[in-house]
Amino acid sequence: MAAWLQTQGHAVNRKRVQRLMRLMGIEGLAPKPGTSRKAPGHTVYPYLLDGFQLTAANQVWSTDITYCPLRQGYMYLVAIIDWYSRYVLSWVLSNTLDTAFCLTALDQALAHAQPDIFNTDQGCQFTSQDFTARLQARQIRISMDGKGRALDNVFVERLWRSVKYECLYVRDFETVAELRRGLTEYFAFYNHQRLHPALGYRTPHAVHFA
Repeated sequence: MAAWLQTQGHAVNRKRVQRLMRLMGIEGLAPKPGTSRKAPGHTVYPYLLDGFQLTAANQVWSTDITYCPLRQGYMYLVAIIDWYSRYVLSWVLSNTLDTAFCLTALDQALAHAQPDIFNTDQGCQFTSQDFTARLQARQIRISMDGKGRALDNVFVERLWRSVKYECLYVRDFETVAELRRGLTEYFAFYNHQRLHPALGYRTPHAVHFA
């Protein structure tokens, strides 16, 4: 688009066109990387959180995968969040959608605490025996989003919106090293400095460790 506009006499570069397209909600039709792929034969667990009343940290954790665009290609990002405090317990980057990086994030989070319920989507990483066995070994109840119900994991979806609009889209990372540094800075800001109206204008860290 930037190249075409230049042929029409407009002095614009890629970053300006990218910013304006985001402001106008315009995007290409090329397919985005899929992050939630089912695996036939994997056990799907029922959703346990309809009408659930959150009263404390570590009652419910959830996780999801999103993709992080780079100048050339993209990386996958998994994060685990506490529903009550919105505190990001762990996050891991990967260049593949295998289960290993999700297990790494899970192990990092479980090294500090554990929830009563762990909620995921029905992606093959989270329905895999390796992942569910980690939870079952600790007697953590497993909950999974209903098919086509993105709001079942609403707190992670809100986290991704914040990550994308406050970090990824404004920083325009070129390399994996830059992306990793940027996310490290952002999640530290998100947990320790970013005030949430839903938390009474407190930070996730302050609520989680109150």
